[in-house]
Amino acid sequence: MQTPGPDHIEEPRLVQLLQKKERVALSYLYDHYSPALYGIVHRIVGQEDVAEEVLQDAFVKIWDKISTYDADKGRLFTWMLNIARNLAIDKLRSKEFTHSSKTDRLDNTVSSMSPTLYVEQRMKDHGLINLLHNLSPEQQMIVDLIYFKGYTHSEVAKEFDMPLGTVKTRLRAAIIKLRKLLNLS
Repeated sequence: MQTPGPDHIEEPRLVQLLQKKERVALSYLYDHYSPALYGIVHRIVGQEDVAEEVLQDAFVKIWDKISTYDADKGRLFTWMLNIARNLAIDKLRSKEFTHSSKTDRLDNTVSSMSPTLYVEQRMKDHGLINLLHNLSPEQQMIVDLIYFKGYTHSEVAKEFDMPLGTVKTRLRAAIIKLRKLLNLS
């Protein structure tokens, strides 16, 4: 019989355990972060099975690359979110995904929509939605498109006919404001 893992591990300790390749840390990480990461990945790729595959790839990459994590540059979740988001975008742009998307039936796509509602509820539970309301409408839109829908900076600039520098400036201002609201700066 396997003993249950700890209920809470502080982030610096969790990073230490992950860097020592302690399995209990990976298990804790998966249990506590996979629903949020899955929700973001699913929003980007739109298919349950593909999102599960990308999530698994993300955790393998997190495990392999934990030594590159720098707490001075941001929180662990943000670092993991960027890994998962980038893998989801890569998958979305892959020829394999493009080909399989063309052959999927509509009922598969419709039945896979519920995880989006799950991640939105999790965001509400954690107060993230309320924090986003503190941003200007332009900042909210850019954060939503880039972090929750998988757009790149260039895609937002092109889609909304704005200079790339404006997109980056608004995103940076939004992140600075969110950090202040979360007392991370």
